[in-house]
Amino acid sequence: MTPTMTSTSTLERGRFPGQHWTWRGHPIYYVRAGKSPQASRPPLLLVHGFGASTDHWRKTIEGLQDDVELWAIDLLGFGRSGKPPLAYGGELWRDQLHDFIQEVIGQPVVLAGNSLGGYVCLAVAAQKPESARGLVLLNSAGPFSDVQPRQPSRFSRMLRSFALQDWVAFLIFQNTRRRSVIRKTLEKVYLDKSAVTDRLVEEIYRPSCDRGAAKVFASVFRTPRGATVDELLSQLNKPLLMLWGEGDPWMNSKDRSAKFRQYYPNLSEHFLNAGHCPHDEVPDQVNALLKSWVTDLD
Repeated sequence: MTPTMTSTSTLERGRFPGQHWTWRGHPIYYVRAGKSPQASRPPLLLVHGFGASTDHWRKTIEGLQDDVELWAIDLLGFGRSGKPPLAYGGELWRDQLHDFIQEVIGQPVVLAGNSLGGYVCLAVAAQKPESARGLVLLNSAGPFSDVQPRQPSRFSRMLRSFALQDWVAFLIFQNTRRRSVIRKTLEKVYLDKSAVTDRLVEEIYRPSCDRGAAKVFASVFRTPRGATVDELLSQLNKPLLMLWGEGDPWMNSKDRSAKFRQYYPNLSEHFLNAGHCPHDEVPDQVNALLKSWVTDLD
């Protein structure tokens, strides 16, 4: 279906118009900006993490628009994309990105993903290789198969079962989406607290008000675990750049770096003085590394 213009994006109030593409009957929001100065330079597709959206890549788009053709997309269930009652998980989002690349962008891209978005980008590059020229992971999420979690106690299992009930999940969602809670969470995962602005909080809060957002939240936590990171790395045959915010309290970047190197030794990586979202916290450093790496793929 032909994309149609929309006027709701934070980015659009600047210089980057947003559009909607229809996928499996659902609206998918995306932003396109920049233009590659060289035909051989691949486009860069930016994919946000859990609870975020294309808005989270604003600094990347502003910094790279003169050097790279840029695309950013809202995963189904997030941002300004539709929020239908589905079983959400890596395979669904993998297929969404693959179809978007094939139908809208029209050529293989460098996929760049943060957190949950990193895991989805890895799934695309590994399992839909015709859509990828390269892969950039920024504090990428996802489990390894040989890192076994502690066996939960009977009480923990009962508590989890209780928390997965619809009404309990709804109450948890209503609490976590409060602006004050969003701010406190961001301040825990950003080293530079000044980067946690009112604008950033609002960009995360606004999509949580959409119809269906609470059910998306619950569905993500109910979805069975998909392919592990090492399983995906065993299928990967693309250039890989890892960018780590080494102050991330949600993941030990040094330990995860070692695991990635164990299963995919032919990668490049950089450690930055930042938290979970280095592209938003230290954008100049990330933009310089992205520009250099994408340019080398020419």
